[in-house]
Amino acid sequence: MSGFIIRDVRVFTGESVVEHGYVHVQDGKIVSVGETSSLSSAIDVPTFTKPGHTLLPGLIDAHIHASMANPVALPQSLRFGCTTVCDMHNEYDNTEKLQKQMLEPDTAELKTSGQAATIDNGWPIPVITAHDKSPETAAEIATWPKLSTRENVIEYLETNKRNSNNDYVKLMNESGRSMGHDFSHPTKELQRIIVEEAHKLGYLTIAHATCVSDTLDVLKAGVDGLAHTICDQPPTQELVDAYKKDNAWLNPTLAAIGSLTTEGKELQEKFAHDDRVRGLIGEKEVGNMCECMAMTIPSAKVEYAYESVRMLRKAGIDIVCGSDAAGPALGTAWGLSMHHELYLLVNEVGMSPEEALRSATAVTAKRFRFNDRGRLVAGLKADLLLVEGNPLEKIDDTLNLRGVWRDGKLCSLYDGKL
Repeated sequence: MSGFIIRDVRVFTGESVVEHGYVHVQDGKIVSVGETSSLSSAIDVPTFTKPGHTLLPGLIDAHIHASMANPVALPQSLRFGCTTVCDMHNEYDNTEKLQKQMLEPDTAELKTSGQAATIDNGWPIPVITAHDKSPETAAEIATWPKLSTRENVIEYLETNKRNSNNDYVKLMNESGRSMGHDFSHPTKELQRIIVEEAHKLGYLTIAHATCVSDTLDVLKAGVDGLAHTICDQPPTQELVDAYKKDNAWLNPTLAAIGSLTTEGKELQEKFAHDDRVRGLIGEKEVGNMCECMAMTIPSAKVEYAYESVRMLRKAGIDIVCGSDAAGPALGTAWGLSMHHELYLLVNEVGMSPEEALRSATAVTAKRFRFNDRGRLVAGLKADLLLVEGNPLEKIDDTLNLRGVWRDGKLCSLYDGKL
């Protein structure tokens, strides 16, 4: 594998900024990063000079669903600069297909929960069967775990590891309160058992919850992070204290919540029709992005979600960036929704652009224990994103995509454009 240098660029390492910098890549790894003035002229590799551009770590989307092993998910994510995506629930055969696909060129790298820790008729079964009554889907759901005891939790964890080689464990704690429903959901004791047994095996635990009470329950069970924030009521100090107790982190999925409440539709359409996304996303995906899931009670507000992130951030809770993009999830699009999420973190939550970019790179890598990526540091994977402009001042510049590399390999869409 050949090496290369990108020089005369602003380098955001995931932790700090080098205003006139370079990155040297060899055999898929970063060799060195520094000021261009310190770069040796004796290095004989192809060199790209890109003044006016910014080089960042590849984005890590902390939350997607590559539903039914949709073949669009990994390529489209990469085109938008997401070099790693974290799938948060998939059947074993679909996970296997995706793990094979990610070995192909022009795909994002997949991290996965494998099959989530589900219960009989619990989330997300009610929402799936309400829209899809096919025998094929019913047969697939029938294979899901129906957890109820410590014994079958242990069996599930062993099966999940064997069949999906999963990277973390996903819990579901959805009572339906924020949606005006009363769904079957795990007992507090069962959630505590799942977390306890997963931790024994060294797994991080990540939980779905969308209302305050469900979130409090699963935080008390000891989960490491939340896959959504709340939208059913204003955040409370009790919520902040629950996060702080075990230093849990939050992936708020603000764009998806805006689709759930329908308040995000205008911004969804803006991103879907941005001239810069042409050629990166298909017509079907554009149409999907412009619709809303519309699944919450009338009193639910996206502002409650924004305020919860403001409060938790102020309290020192780590915020990680993830989109919840999924094929069936109206208002989302793989890859593109990460740029939407970054925009919301800056413009609604009040993060600086640099802080938001850390949440999509170094912070996510740290909290997910991805020690080989998320930063531009010697010895780590050469997962890179090149954009024109300065997203450290104007977060919207992340969509000025000019190059994406995974393991030092340039996505072919950008070949010849450097």
